[in-house]
Amino acid sequence: GSLPKWVVNKSSQFLAPKAMKKMYKACLKYPEWKLKHDPHFKPWLFPEQSRLPALPLSELSLQHADSLENIDESSLAESKDDRGEASDEDS
Repeated sequence: GSLPKWVVNKSSQFLAPKAMKKMYKACLKYPEWKLKHDPHFKPWLFPEQSRLPALPLSELSLQHADSLENIDESSLAESKDDRGEASDEDS
């Protein structure tokens, strides 16, 4: 289902700043944590340290935007059954 706009707006006023504060505190503690947890392992700086399997170049291909299927759904109406309930515009 969908959330009412007022719920999203109120939660973003309180939850987003609270989450950012927690992330900021965690970031401040990261250098100390990293010193204790494999301090020389930095695959973002040294790709040769990566433990992920290598992907063969033969499996990669370029896909250009003009080759993608472009479907215009702007004229389609959304049915109530698809949404589960009426939207804010219907009220």
